[in-house]
Amino acid sequence: MSRNFQEVRRLALRGSLLAAVGLAALGAQPALAQKDYPAKPVRLVVGFAAGGPTDVVARAFADHAGKALGQPFVVDNKPGANTIVAAQAVAGAPVDGYTLLFGATNHSMIPALYQGRVKFDVVRSFRPLCTVASSPTVLVVGPGMPARSLQEYMDQARSRPGSVTAGTAGMGSSGHFATEMFARAKGLKLNHVPYKGAAPVVTDLMGGQLDSSFATLGSVLPQVRSGKLTALAVASPKRASLLPQVPTFAEAGGGDYSADVWYGVLAPAGIPDGVAQALERVAVEFAKSASAAEKLHGLGMDAESSCGSAFAQRVAGEVASYAQIARELNLKAD
Repeated sequence: MSRNFQEVRRLALRGSLLAAVGLAALGAQPALAQKDYPAKPVRLVVGFAAGGPTDVVARAFADHAGKALGQPFVVDNKPGANTIVAAQAVAGAPVDGYTLLFGATNHSMIPALYQGRVKFDVVRSFRPLCTVASSPTVLVVGPGMPARSLQEYMDQARSRPGSVTAGTAGMGSSGHFATEMFARAKGLKLNHVPYKGAAPVVTDLMGGQLDSSFATLGSVLPQVRSGKLTALAVASPKRASLLPQVPTFAEAGGGDYSADVWYGVLAPAGIPDGVAQALERVAVEFAKSASAAEKLHGLGMDAESSCGSAFAQRVAGEVASYAQIARELNLKAD
């Protein structure tokens, strides 16, 4: 394991400990009785446009939560600035549980890309409540890349440093960070090619203009199933339920490498414990429901419920990891 990767892991652990301390402080506040909440509609802010994967999951959760708690959960789409617009709206909201953020892994990237340019702290300004879904990152190659296993892919990258292309949905995207973290962990030099969105990446992969991509499973699943693209490994602790024949990076010789994309609910820091617990319970129920599983599988996702301190530690660890990579790349958003 490279020294850079060890440093990223060390920073992630330190961030996790800080998050745990902060969560304990929040737990000292008086709890609002669960039966008193909600007494009016709840606003669920989403940092993506209507119709996209995150919005679809958010609306499914909102429908379930509204029925479970007896008040409407109203989705409020606020796309812009890599989800900063939505996060700012929630960070500055009253801490009563009536304004929540439905976010994704992009939330953890904000400090890395906008250092010193936002008015909130991703770790301290929010209380992560619960994830409800995850999408594994998968390394796929097109017909122009001769590698048909992860080991062969790494051999190709080592024999042709800087020549193997890896396309992503853009600079600072989850795929970009996943690409760089893996390359650094294995001592590889890949040629990152940023696109404007996932669709053109898939097109160029199939056309042979691009060698590979670290992509969310949902964006490439149809092409993998049809044989137009080849999945070499899944960057997840376990195999993807939708591609059970594809090994994890660990199984394929890629080491302890995970780059799952999470989707979940966060609240402004200071939300009463009773309200937080009610929302966490509903999120877990949603993730365990058959209707959620069907909806999520259609998006290339799996249901997941990681709540409370575990979710907070995950966010804090990601913030530290992404910040380290951004510093090494001198990466900043415009």
